[in-house]
Order: sequence, then C-alpha cells, then structure tokens
Amino acid sequence: MIISIILGLVLLGLVLLLALVLPSVTSGTVPFGVRIPAQHAGDPVVTGQAHLYRRRVLLCGGIVAVAGVGSVAVTGQPLLLPLSVLVLVATWYGCFFLAHQEIRAAKVAGGWFEGLHQGIAVDTELRTNPPRFPWRWLAPAVVISVATTVVGVLMYPSMPQTLAVHYGANGLPNRVEVKSVGAAFSLVFLQLGLTVLLAAIAAAIVRSRPDLDPARPKGSSRWARHYVTLSAKALLGLAAMIDLGLMGSSLLMWTGTVSRWAPLVIVIPVLASVAGAVTVLARNNRDRGENGEDTGLTHRDDDKYWRGGLIYINREDPALLVPRRFGLGWTLNFGDPRAAMLLAGVVALIGLVITLRFGG
Repeated sequence: MIISIILGLVLLGLVLLLALVLPSVTSGTVPFGVRIPAQHAGDPVVTGQAHLYRRRVLLCGGIVAVAGVGSVAVTGQPLLLPLSVLVLVATWYGCFFLAHQEIRAAKVAGGWFEGLHQGIAVDTELRTNPPRFPWRWLAPAVVISVATTVVGVLMYPSMPQTLAVHYGANGLPNRVEVKSVGAAFSLVFLQLGLTVLLAAIAAAIVRSRPDLDPARPKGSSRWARHYVTLSAKALLGLAAMIDLGLMGSSLLMWTGTVSRWAPLVIVIPVLASVAGAVTVLARNNRDRGENGEDTGLTHRDDDKYWRGGLIYINREDPALLVPRRFGLGWTLNFGDPRAAMLLAGVVALIGLVITLRFGG
C-alpha cells in the first residue's frame, strides 16, 4: 500500500505541476486555447484569468490529494489514488475551460480582431527540404528491444515453470501463469508495439504542419523546425526509457525475483523521462522566433475549428497533426479519417497492456 500511495502522490504532483506550468509556455496569441492578436496578449482579462486559473488548480489539487490519501487510509484501497489522478485531470480541464470562455467572450465583446490584417504563413521548403527524422535517437529503443528479445531467448530454458505476470497494489505477484512463449515474452511484444507506435508518431510530428506567425514568418519557421526535431527526439527518448523499464520488469519475471518495489522498475524511468522531456520542451517553447521582423499581419481568427480550445476539427485541412493550442506537443485533426485509424491503434495497444498486466 505504501508503494501505491507514493506512486499516486507522485502522479498527482506531476499532473498538478503540468497544470501550473503549461500556461507559461503556451504562445501568447492562444491563451487557454483562444486565438487573439499579439497586442492583446497582456490584456487585463488574459492576465487575470491566468492568475485565477492557477488559484483554482492549486485549490482543486489540494482537495483531490487530501481526499485521495484520506480515502486510501479509510478504505485501504490503493487504487483510489489513481482514480484521484483522473479526477484532478477533469478538474484541471474545468479550470481551463472557465478561463477559455471568459477570454473568448472578452475577445468577441471587445472586437479584438477588428481592423487588423489577418493572414497565414507557409514554409514552402517543407516539401523540398523537410526536417530530418532523428534516426540515431530511435537506435536506443531498438537496441533495448532486441537485447531483451535475445536475453529472453537465451534464458527461456532456465526460466521458472510458473511466471509472475501481474503485481497487485501491495507490490507482490497476484497472478501467475505456466511458462509459455506468450507469457514469457508478453512484455517483449509490448516493447515492440510501443517502439513502432512512438516512432510512427515521431515521424508524423517531423512531417506535421507548423503554426507559423504571419507577423514573423522567417523567425517562427526556424523555431518550428527546431521544435519538431526536438520533440521527435524527446518522444524517441521516452520510448527508450519505457523499453528499459519493460526490460527490467521482464528480467524480474524471468528470474522469479519477487520484490515489493517491482512496479517502480517501470514507473520511475518513465516518469523521469517525461519530466525531462517536458522541461526541455518548455524551455525551448519560450523563444518562438518572435524577435526582429514584423510584416504587420496577424493570425487568422480560427477559433471555429477548435472545440473547447483543445479539439481540432477541420475537414478542409490535410494535416493529420497540428500544434496544440494549450501547452506542448501536437493534437490530431479529428476532421481527418486517419485520426480514427491512429486512435484505434492506440486503443488496441492500451487494451493489450490491460490484458497482459492488469487482467484478472
């Protein structure tokens, strides 16, 4: 139970930290998912909603954390803490949506786009000279997966006849299976699936359409090229750390090692890599090539394509991935049929994880 409480509190803290940091690394022209002219980035409504949002998030985070730990202490059910994480994410979006609505209403009431020249900027070299896929950053994940496979094949004859394939909340095995290729190499199959999926997403990010600033097209284009490459590297680094955690978990299973700290073998490398990736991308996100040139144009007011400031639906846009309106990374264009195919693959992979590691 102690391990579950620690992991739950770490996850709650990570989610709360992300919720507090993301408004600071989001472009000033899309505060809380609302497209506004650059000259209104410091409007009292925008800054006021940012402060109010953080106070709400802190209050909700404190209440959820206390309620989660208290419920575990009273009921003895550690799984209530992961549920608290989901509750915190839901309240996080509630705080975001309130700020989104207030800023959008102020923009409409104040006519912030009236009299401005709206436009778009396009990097015409994306077809002839696109950013390169960072193949060297994929190598660690591939090497770890191959090494895990080779070690598993060599160890298979000497593996225990029963394998611990699932650990309970107390950190001890609660489900075992007779040794078989499917049971012994379940995490290897998961490694391969995750590596392929994350590599495919990284490739899509490298080829994604950037959201260039029409006021500073050259500077924002240079920033966008660097940012997509850095993001792809971060994602491939995450794949390597996940594969490393799965390798460690596989070795524990293959050697019959039982430890209360076994769940941390996977969780710690993943959390560490996520925290590192967010830190690097957040620092890079501060400078968007906004110095120097100024064409006099401003972004188009394209809020109609964004539902709630987060979900992008535009059937006329051929791009599958587009930059997020809030925080870091990319989101799917749900107006593109390929988005449904990608989501189906993610759901299938999640189903595989649940079946292999959390089945009854």
